[in-house]
Amino acid sequence: MSDRSRDAIEQAWRSVVDTARRSAADGLVVGTSGNVSARVGGTVLVTPSGVPYDRLRPKDAVGVDLEGRQILGELAPTSELPLHLAVYRNTSAAAAVVHTHAVHATAVSTLVTEVPPVHYAAALLGGPVRTAAYARYGTPELADNMLTALRDRTGCLLQNHGTVTYGGTLDEAYDRTAQLEWLCRLWLTASSVPGHRPTLLSPAQLREVTDALKGYGQPGRPG
Repeated sequence: MSDRSRDAIEQAWRSVVDTARRSAADGLVVGTSGNVSARVGGTVLVTPSGVPYDRLRPKDAVGVDLEGRQILGELAPTSELPLHLAVYRNTSAAAAVVHTHAVHATAVSTLVTEVPPVHYAAALLGGPVRTAAYARYGTPELADNMLTALRDRTGCLLQNHGTVTYGGTLDEAYDRTAQLEWLCRLWLTASSVPGHRPTLLSPAQLREVTDALKGYGQPGRPG
């Protein structure tokens, strides 16, 4: 491995650990639940199974190839490795994946097959967020259900389980997770008012936001 490749992997591993710790600090996971990964070329760096994030060190890096064969580290990768690999194999834009057990999003996953579009933030995830049908964690069936829900989207709910988002960077994937959790919290709050039903945005209104977002931010600077 060249020095350049080694440096890229070390930097990506630090970002994976930092993002995993951030998800715990923000209350999106409890204990060792949830997992984070980043792709560097043909290597997927992923959080290990059952290890508290605050105990992870540089030498604990875990890496697999796109077929799931371990090529880096001694710790076993997360049991949700099939979810991460399915995203990378089927989505060329994905360089990072975040999976959480965020409370509000998980609650909504038990109620609806699609998050109602109560806010234009849904456009940040490609449109109304779908709920993947339930399957046991760590199974190919769950990965397949997730891919169906992710079609033309950058995030989805996993029924009675949690969330999955991806992005071109870990920051982007994490921001989408945070937006999804906020969107679910908003819908739960609005729909809990007795005698009232939240107004929802139409597909045309969401498309208008999607078009407007193409010019959002500062030109020449990352989002």
